Amino acid sequence: MRGLVLLAAYLLGSIPFAYLVVRLRAGMDIRTQGSGTVGATNASRVLGLGWGLAVMLLDVGKGLLAVWVATRITGNPAWHAAALCSAAVGHCFPLWLSFHGGKGLATTGGGLLLLSPLSLALSFGVWLLGLLAFRVVAVASSLTVALLPVVFWYVKKPSLLAELPVVVLSVVLLLKHAPNLRRWVRGEEPKVGGKP
Repeated sequence: MRGLVLLAAYLLGSIPFAYLVVRLRAGMDIRTQGSGTVGATNASRVLGLGWGLAVMLLDVGKGLLAVWVATRITGNPAWHAAALCSAAVGHCFPLWLSFHGGKGLATTGGGLLLLSPLSLALSFGVWLLGLLAFRVVAVASSLTVALLPVVFWYVKKPSLLAELPVVVLSVVLLLKHAPNLRRWVRGEEPKVGGKP
């Protein structure tokens, strides 16, 4: 039964809301537009901020629902964290789009909202500090996900089995941000408030 919860979390995370919204609203494949990423940021580039925010809320909902279902099935925190990881992996590598997805931040945030609100708040603080220091969204996001296991451990004092899915999640999200980090090293990643 618990294994089915993880499968359901992955399939839920795989629902490509950015792809569906852009396809329905504009008749375009978001994978061929903007950055090509299937996520809220790219959806806002294609459709505007309002639709981008709508996609973000839907992606947040995927993580929230995945963790909520896990909490109804089992009281074991390790499975709750694993459900979050599965949903975020589903968002990053969706079955329905040949595993070409988004970066997973909104879905991760949605799961943390239920799993550990304080971890989410502290992670947002890390993101803001990173943005102020580097003025590059991708670098701030990468710093945040790299420190997520540390933040989660500090807040929750989880067992090893409950911490492990968060570590896996951090690695997956860092891999998804690797192209942005390479562009940043080359000086090609845009800065907030900089020239396009």
